[in-house]
Amino acid sequence: LSCREQPIFSTRAHVFQIDPATKRNWIPASKHALTVSYFYDATRNVYRIISVGGTKAIINSTITPNMTFTKTSQKFGQWADSRANTVYGLGFASEQHLSQFAEKFQEVKEAARLAREKSQDKTELTNPALSITSHQVLPSPIISSNGPGEDKLFRSQSADVEITTEKERLKKMLSEGSVSEVQWEAEFFSLQDNNNKLVAALHEANANVDQWKKQLAAYQEETETLRQRVAELESQGAQDSSSENNKEELNQTLEELELLIKAKDEEIQMLKSQKCSRWEAEGEREETLQKLQELEARNAELERRLHLAEQTLAESLAEREKIQNEVTKVAEIMDVKIFELSEIRQGLAKLVES
Repeated sequence: LSCREQPIFSTRAHVFQIDPATKRNWIPASKHALTVSYFYDATRNVYRIISVGGTKAIINSTITPNMTFTKTSQKFGQWADSRANTVYGLGFASEQHLSQFAEKFQEVKEAARLAREKSQDKTELTNPALSITSHQVLPSPIISSNGPGEDKLFRSQSADVEITTEKERLKKMLSEGSVSEVQWEAEFFSLQDNNNKLVAALHEANANVDQWKKQLAAYQEETETLRQRVAELESQGAQDSSSENNKEELNQTLEELELLIKAKDEEIQMLKSQKCSRWEAEGEREETLQKLQELEARNAELERRLHLAEQTLAESLAEREKIQNEVTKVAEIMDVKIFELSEIRQGLAKLVES
């Protein structure tokens, strides 16, 4: 297509051409629906119907005022092109698409008629020798090819005769095409298309069923594993109850140690004060220092035990929190898997019903 041509309307349709041998049967131009467009050439003031399949022009029909688009069924229409010496047929997806194409054909045909009239008016104005009516054509002799001694042949016909002949030829071509065969072939290709779609959908459904069965088996296996894991966690939770008792004992021991440390700190402070006030008594000083050292050593031991108790309590709390998180996570996963299993069972039930 040249850049001077612009599309003014496009649609999708199955394209057919009349069999040139029989003039009765339709030959499909492609296996699938093609884009069929009206183009306008502003330079030549010409309208064309064009459809391209791959790199080949399936339809290249210049619209003239004497063309007629005929609806032969609710979804099929045709027109004859004398220049291409063929009849084109279009099978549409709906009656609405056919009506839109037919209306646009009538509009373009009228535009082509007006363009021809304007062109003839301009020709008559610019060339006085052609100031005859648009329905007459001057006879133009054709020189015979038989030699100078034989008769010469002349061809003279008016525009009315040409249009009448063209109409007769178009009527003959249209009458030769069987309307019932057109409908049957269009219905055949439509049914064949639907059959291919149904077969593809059936294969896809079978593949989905096999995939869902495998997925269901995998989900059942994973669900069984999760159940075993939940049982293990529940038994571990039972053991955790005993660890709670240990935690209470540790808390009680920790409180006792804190009270004991507090009492010893007070005793140390009291001894220090007594040490300052009784520095003069040498024997009592020795005893006080020794007692102070013993108390400090015992205090260090208590602090060490307190640190171990706090560390044990922290580990117990962390282990318990970890177990609770695992139980929660496993419960959430089981909920999701159970929901997915129910959806898969519903999908399989719908497939079985269909």
